[in-house]
Amino acid sequence: MAEFEWLSAVVIAITIGFWATGKLPEYLVALLFFAAAACLHLAPTNILFSGFTSEAFWLVLSGFILGFAINKVGLAERIAQHISGRFTSSWLKLIIGVVILAYGLAFIMPSNMGRIALLMPIVMAIADKVGLVSGSRGRIGLALAVGFGTFQLSATVLPANVPNLVMAGAIETTYGIKLSYLNYLFLHMPILGLLKGALVVLCIYFLFPAKLQPIGEQKSLPPMTRNEKKLGIVLAITLLFWITDTTHGISPAWVGLVAACFCLLPKVGFVTNDEFVKAVNIRTCIYVAGILSLATLVSYSNVGMVVGTYLQKMLPLDPNSPFMDFGSLVGLTSGLNFVVTANGVPALYTPLAESLSTATGLPLIAVLMIQVIGYSTPLLPYQASPIIVAMGMGRVPLMDGIRLCLILFILTFVLLVPLDYFWFKLLGVIP
Repeated sequence: MAEFEWLSAVVIAITIGFWATGKLPEYLVALLFFAAAACLHLAPTNILFSGFTSEAFWLVLSGFILGFAINKVGLAERIAQHISGRFTSSWLKLIIGVVILAYGLAFIMPSNMGRIALLMPIVMAIADKVGLVSGSRGRIGLALAVGFGTFQLSATVLPANVPNLVMAGAIETTYGIKLSYLNYLFLHMPILGLLKGALVVLCIYFLFPAKLQPIGEQKSLPPMTRNEKKLGIVLAITLLFWITDTTHGISPAWVGLVAACFCLLPKVGFVTNDEFVKAVNIRTCIYVAGILSLATLVSYSNVGMVVGTYLQKMLPLDPNSPFMDFGSLVGLTSGLNFVVTANGVPALYTPLAESLSTATGLPLIAVLMIQVIGYSTPLLPYQASPIIVAMGMGRVPLMDGIRLCLILFILTFVLLVPLDYFWFKLLGVIP
């Protein structure tokens, strides 16, 4: 690598190291990254600070405002009361219910961030009803159920998250292959959706034990206030635009931003100037911007391609050992996830797929689909910005998120990767 690439690689490695270990607050690490990269002239400012101009950043900020408004007007409590009677008879049933809600929304809403913004205040209101106070293990577990259920499981629904869309676009551009919604769903849903969802439920159940307070007979809520009705209409219109984004062409980020701006308007909105500071978690916003900007710098500096090519050469690829090749390619995508995070993996991995197919003897489509397993299973929270947002909204300590990531990562490799291999063979994706 050239001197410029080495310097970029050092800054990127140090930043990732601090995020991985949690030795410094995550927002401070992001600010230090911006400062170091700018002072060393590693890239133009539009590249270095691209995280702040990305759609994901503005959807995160909008999500905080919408979530605060839902709580403030009492809509979260009203929805929580309707839901809570079905899922609150036991701790296990409550986790299952939250994960089902998180996964189910992936089929109608195209944005991870939007789903988290909608779900988190409702789930936290349910936590209040069953006595899971702020900072309790159960409340942390529910927040993680929203984050992991939203991000990890949504990878099985083609238009449901950013990495999937990046992958589909890269595959069509590079190889002229257009992915089918139903074929993609049938390939990934049984293992990475249903079975992984069960693992998420079990991990949270055992890692975050909780005892629920019986709700008893729920008091009847008063009629909806004017603000509740008004916000309900805003959310319904927002949801409609999110669901139909492919029809009208307006990104979910800008739809969310318009809704958030309405919530902030004097007299007609719901969030005052003073409440804006409480509503928006600036620490998480800066962290997300840092993650996105770092991924852009990796691509701009060519560090990602160098790392990807180097990792490819290290892999023990052998056309006579398809199962080992399958696991090696999952490992490759997991390694790339360290460097470019989930959103960047498809852009980096997809161009390598043809040479990987030749080296392994696996069909091109199998090599392309293997990446879904890797980028949907982060080893550390920073690799998936939606999980970070959920942790921020739910006030989850970093180490709890890291612990759940690590355990799910290990279980996925030990249990789900072999099952995925045999499922690919059963469907004929691998001969």
